[in-house]
Amino acid sequence: MLPYDFEYFKPASVQEAISLYQTLKFAGKTPKYFSGGTEIITLGRINLVFTDAVIDLKGIPEYTEVNTSTEQTLLGAGLSLVQLEESNPFPLLSKTVREIADHTARTKITLGGNICAEIYYREAVLPFLLADSVMVIANIDGIKVSPIHQVFQENLLLHEGGFLLQTITKQSFIEAPHISIKRRRQWNTGYPLITVAALKVDRYIRVAISGLAPYPFRAFEMEKVLNNQQLTMEEKVNEAIEYVPSTILNDTEGSSAYRIFVLRNTLFDILEELGKE
Repeated sequence: MLPYDFEYFKPASVQEAISLYQTLKFAGKTPKYFSGGTEIITLGRINLVFTDAVIDLKGIPEYTEVNTSTEQTLLGAGLSLVQLEESNPFPLLSKTVREIADHTARTKITLGGNICAEIYYREAVLPFLLADSVMVIANIDGIKVSPIHQVFQENLLLHEGGFLLQTITKQSFIEAPHISIKRRRQWNTGYPLITVAALKVDRYIRVAISGLAPYPFRAFEMEKVLNNQQLTMEEKVNEAIEYVPSTILNDTEGSSAYRIFVLRNTLFDILEELGKE
């Protein structure tokens, strides 16, 4: 149980949710948007998160929408990871989120909840970074549609009271050859050491990484080296490693040196697999 009481609200529209947040804030409350609730519950129990007013977004139809056409796929940020696995509208996304926590937790963790979480990993964002997806964000001044690389810089940039509503991805990226590799030190569930997702678009391999730095990122400089056809595979990987972020995680999951070692081997696996496509 949480060590504090809170009021619960479930708006039926985006406008109602935004207005409710502003009203509660003006009244001196500390409102939090609620999607799957896993982070509020987990961090609230150890007093790292506090709220006295929870706004449940699951009553908003667009928040759990799935809409696929020949041109693009739209995914509501309120879809659970299990729903994404089972419906499989974006295969690389399904593979990337499949091993986050355990099945029970994934029935509660949502797409938006993972992308906007406070933890380092946030693996669900990797496929969207690779696919140049568009983020649909609800703010006090309306709904804005922005390319992910404009609004995701280590974290999703949200104004006070804003939230991620949907993602939109072109079908050509969704159908491209891909691979997602999650490495753990020893367990099948729990936090990973690193996760590397890759997408091959027009014979160019794109790479995004989680768990290496304190934030997930698209490895643009590493990609340039990995796609240099003048280099051997070993030269590509060795040179790509030189472009890892300056701050590498060093924690109980693994040392920074071990993370680099694992990344090196993972890049070999990705080049070998996508090189066949």
